Amino acid sequence: MTAKTAWLLLGAAAISLSTPAHAQEMSPEDAARLIERLDALEAEVTDLRAKLEAAEASSASQAAATQAEIAAANAAAAEAQANAAAAAKVAEVAPEITMKPTPEVEAGGFTFKPRGRLQYDVADVQAPDAIMAADNGLGTGTTLRRARLGVSGDMPGGFGYKFEVDFADNDVAITDAIITYGDGPLGLTVGQHNAFWGLEEITSSNHISFIERAAFTDAFGFARRVGVSADYSVGDMTIWGGLFSSSIDDLTSDEADNWGFDSRIVFAPKMGDTQLHFGGSVHWVDLDDNDMSVRYRQRPNIATTDTRFVNTGSFDAAETLSYGLEAAAVAGPLHFAGETHWQTASRPGADDPTFFGGYAEIGYFLTGGDSRGYKSGKFDRVRPVSPVGEGGMGALQANLRFDHLDLSSDGIVGGTQNAYGLSLIWTPMDYIRLMAQYQRLDISDAAILSGLDADYSVDVVGARAQVEF
Repeated sequence: MTAKTAWLLLGAAAISLSTPAHAQEMSPEDAARLIERLDALEAEVTDLRAKLEAAEASSASQAAATQAEIAAANAAAAEAQANAAAAAKVAEVAPEITMKPTPEVEAGGFTFKPRGRLQYDVADVQAPDAIMAADNGLGTGTTLRRARLGVSGDMPGGFGYKFEVDFADNDVAITDAIITYGDGPLGLTVGQHNAFWGLEEITSSNHISFIERAAFTDAFGFARRVGVSADYSVGDMTIWGGLFSSSIDDLTSDEADNWGFDSRIVFAPKMGDTQLHFGGSVHWVDLDDNDMSVRYRQRPNIATTDTRFVNTGSFDAAETLSYGLEAAAVAGPLHFAGETHWQTASRPGADDPTFFGGYAEIGYFLTGGDSRGYKSGKFDRVRPVSPVGEGGMGALQANLRFDHLDLSSDGIVGGTQNAYGLSLIWTPMDYIRLMAQYQRLDISDAAILSGLDADYSVDVVGARAQVEF
């Protein structure tokens, strides 16, 4: 019975009791039954009230429990978020090591990578009999051409570093020692680094197509120097420029006062799958008054001998100016490259000689799918499609080159050297190269006479084993 029904019955009973006629007619038995009924209704109302109070108390308890559960859930979520943030912070500083192929460590925005190269050469240089008999350091020889160790890496904020030392020839020489900064298309470099001489010189010795670079790069004294430079890239074009002093090894000598400006520009668009390269460079050096001597000379395109068949000898100069042009293309297995370079020395009170060098080469991969690497204005690593160890034989490349050097001009007779070369390069995997080459050098006005003859030919056969990391 509901509370509403109980109150209706009580009302009806009250009405019936208040009527005199009904009071007179009600028997004692009926009155007793009515009282009994009223007691039952009162008990039912009391029970209903107790249930209502219990229900209200249960609702309050459930609400309190729900609030407690919500508070506990919020606390758990906050703890999980704090744990996740702590884990992320730990992950930022925890070192991550990858192999490329040596271990490269990264932690907290810093990277550290050991680097190096080992190049071991063997060669045989054959000149006319009269020159060979004079013991000019020719014939068969070996040399540890490069034994370089160093480190490089990045730092937070766009900074980087690189430091390398070469231990070849029982000597210790610093090669690269730089701090870099990059911000979008702009890059800055401070320290000893290459002065943007051109495609052949800027390309790492790990990736050149003959054992030695073209003759003019060594003859004209292309080398790393201490300086500050900037580079800027926009689209397919990159511009370099810098102010340089002497090599780091000469900073304590009189040559430390040599100062020069170097610049280079490269336009490297792609036409379909063909990578094109066009560039030029200009280099000016003001020679120190205490040491105005220059000399241009060159080995027979191999470093196992110190003999120079072309050599201007030393002469005085106040400053030097050189400039070059370069072009190249990579189209699948085929590539070609060519450069020209002019070197002018300003002589006090005399005509200014201009010497010239250049080369043209073409190369082709005999293994399917392989191609010469190119990156950032220079040739880069060859990555065999099917390296040894993965079911393949690596990459095999053949190259032909004509190399010209003329060191005779305006009364200075240093000789002319024309080299015709063939090289074969086997790259079994990314970081190992084996190379063999043959070059025929035709010398005119040579600095070393064969009897009375200054015009003759020299044959050079060489091989290199190389590993780098």
